Amino acid sequence: MSPLQLGLAAAGGALLLAMLAYYLWLAGKNKPRQPDAVLPSATESFHREPTLDDAALSGGVEDTGFAIPVPEKKPGLDALIDVIAPVALDAAVSGDAVLAALPPTRRVGSKPFAVEGLNTETQRWEAALPGQRYSQLQAGVQLANRSGALNDIEFSEFVMKAQGFCDTLGGTPDFPDMRREVGRARELDQFASDHDAQIGFMLRARRSAWSPSYVQQMAARQGFVPGSMAGRMVLPGTSGPVPVISLSFDTQAALAEDVSQSALRELNMSLDVPQVERAERAFARMCEAALALAKEMDGIVTDDAGVPLPPEAMEVIFADLEQLYDTLDQRELSAGSVLARRLFS
Repeated sequence: MSPLQLGLAAAGGALLLAMLAYYLWLAGKNKPRQPDAVLPSATESFHREPTLDDAALSGGVEDTGFAIPVPEKKPGLDALIDVIAPVALDAAVSGDAVLAALPPTRRVGSKPFAVEGLNTETQRWEAALPGQRYSQLQAGVQLANRSGALNDIEFSEFVMKAQGFCDTLGGTPDFPDMRREVGRARELDQFASDHDAQIGFMLRARRSAWSPSYVQQMAARQGFVPGSMAGRMVLPGTSGPVPVISLSFDTQAALAEDVSQSALRELNMSLDVPQVERAERAFARMCEAALALAKEMDGIVTDDAGVPLPPEAMEVIFADLEQLYDTLDQRELSAGSVLARRLFS
């Protein structure tokens, strides 16, 4: 073989090696980032949500290392956000009789329907319980929620449902004026629409994509735990069962047989402001978590349109939220309260 042929062969080999090295580098660059170490249940945690039964079996602490909060009591009827119809009784009735007379569905259109009784022993209003007796009853339907205001048709359905319940028990209902209640519903719905706030951030990868396992590990360092659905994590609150912040990503990626090969380039962070108590510092914690994750994962925080959100923009949002909290407090619908959670649902 001539020196020229040897030179060409060497050059060709060097070119092939260079191309191979480039493609190996490119493959490594595009491969989703993986967690530092394999978590024992890294994939299972995306498929299973902690339950109250789990908490009871494990002494109140779930296997992911956080305590399951005790669910709060169901809220009672309140004239601030409910239509209430008192029900007169000739004699006290048992809780068993009340439960047997309740309609099969507890909704009127898109609004919750409820019946409460005045317990003869505790003298407190409560949802009927077996073995208890009640001297008075009241039926109610919610004036508004995120589905809209109670309308004429829904009010009429409420009257029919409550009347049927009363006929079974032999009670006499006293229904309020429909026009007044529908008017109250519209006013409350307008207030709720004007003061509802659901804030969302996007966390986007600058260069390398992320695997679901990597996202789980990094988010766990910020206090997030697996949520109720695949691809969802939540930051638990300190004083109640409602999560402070939600973090979510593509469900199919989370359910993939090999999550290490799923590539994620964006995450969603969301805060439902009226559902979380002011004392939780929800927005401040959301900003802290978003910025920390962006730094650790080589990402950038943006709004839904992809516009970067610097700390200065977050401060403007924070100031607006403080005014919103004040307005909700003045209306006796403080963020995170039972009434606010019912209204903004």
